[in-house]
Amino acid sequence: MSENIIQLNQDLIHTQLKDLVKNSVEETLNALLDAEAEQLVNAERYARNEERKGYRAGHYDRTFTTTSGDVNLKMPKLKGV
Repeated sequence: MSENIIQLNQDLIHTQLKDLVKNSVEETLNALLDAEAEQLVNAERYARNEERKGYRAGHYDRTFTTTSGDVNLKMPKLKGV
């Protein structure tokens, strides 16, 4: 009879979980920044309407350090707000 032996590489699992958390935090923060920009401008990206308070002028990159590693944030540039 052969026994099934499962071997876990704890370092690999730790690295994969750390990357998963880092990517999740990065996506969430960038989505929040984008939503805040939409709220401040009072229009979605590329939308044209009468209530628009300003407009987007691209973004600039910022690095935010977390316990899971450095997160790259895309900070929206807003004009006329």
